[in-house]
Amino acid sequence: MTDSVPGVHTHVFLGEGHERNERRTWMVIALCSLMMVAEIVGGLLFGSIALVADGLHMSTHASALLLAAIAYSYARRHAEDARFSFGTGKLGDLAGFTSAIVLAMIALLIGYEALTRFIWPVPIHYGEAIPIAVLGLIVNVASVLLLSGGGHDHHHGHGHSHAGHDHGHDEAHFLQASTGALTLEIFEHGVPPRFRLSCAGKDLPADEINIETVRPDGVRQIFVLAARGGCLESLDEIPEPHAFTARVCLDRGREVHEVAFAEHEHAHASTARDNNMRSAIVHVLADAAVSLLVIVGLSLGWYFGWTFMDPVIGVIGALVIAAWAYTLIRDTGAILLDMNPDRSMAERMRAVVEADGDRLTDLHLWRLGPGHLAAILSVATQRQRGADYYQSLLKRFRTLSHVTVQVQHR
Repeated sequence: MTDSVPGVHTHVFLGEGHERNERRTWMVIALCSLMMVAEIVGGLLFGSIALVADGLHMSTHASALLLAAIAYSYARRHAEDARFSFGTGKLGDLAGFTSAIVLAMIALLIGYEALTRFIWPVPIHYGEAIPIAVLGLIVNVASVLLLSGGGHDHHHGHGHSHAGHDHGHDEAHFLQASTGALTLEIFEHGVPPRFRLSCAGKDLPADEINIETVRPDGVRQIFVLAARGGCLESLDEIPEPHAFTARVCLDRGREVHEVAFAEHEHAHASTARDNNMRSAIVHVLADAAVSLLVIVGLSLGWYFGWTFMDPVIGVIGALVIAAWAYTLIRDTGAILLDMNPDRSMAERMRAVVEADGDRLTDLHLWRLGPGHLAAILSVATQRQRGADYYQSLLKRFRTLSHVTVQVQHR
């Protein structure tokens, strides 16, 4: 017998700040367009080909941002369109992937131009080029500030590894007991999760203290403690899930304190990341990085006569942009191919489902949009449980926005 039900019926999987990011992107496009027109008109009026060239370069910059803005607008307008089986949340990832391809092409063009200047040097008008680069840097810095909203963390392609167990729990609990102030916590950094109980400046008698957990379904477990590193630590591991009431029994049970632990699932960085905004910021940062490098290279060439610095800086800039483009292509490509976005979360889901003897026979986890994951899982059980039972177990994972459960009764 098989039961299959969807966990969530809405298919709107847009990021939390979708409309805010859309407005910011249009504001930056307006700024870049104004700068582009000013440079082109000014260059034509004053006969500066360098100013015209920078204005045309600014147009490519505005075009990349226009792609991000259109993706935001289209995803918002069609968020509830039934033609999109899982909503339009991944449209931003598609736009980010496309933008990253464009960024990679720009890196190749800059690298090619820099290498040709090693062979065929061209005269550089330092007095005109440096102010233009400074102006471009100012515009790019203003664009970054507008897009980021004053300090949002965007993680420009840095990989992070999460060793050990990646759980989120309540902070340490503080108890006022007859023996003094106690601290109770679940410690699991790189080791199996265990209770730790400590009292500042005092050694606690392990033979007079234990901890009993009482779970929502009534299951109880007693943990024996042992002295370790200035505190008491439970000998047994704490099984998943870590949602229960912990009864701290002191003086052989004569004094009891209760503490509630609730497991909180924290989204992996790649799960909540808005890759459409990330691609827009990477474009602006790439332009800002090139402007800064150009200022350095031109200044060295002007003051010291090091004309070779201009193409050297060009090669460095191309490598930096290529590295950012690669990480953006890698991350957005993985989402478009429905790769598992958070393996540690998948393992926690397995532990939760199998905690009571059931067996998870199949699990598919993928991203629907920023901060939204979907899962399809198949569970084999000998108990009379329906899909709604496992739906309730998985509610603790707040990033799961669409869940389908298949139950196989053995």
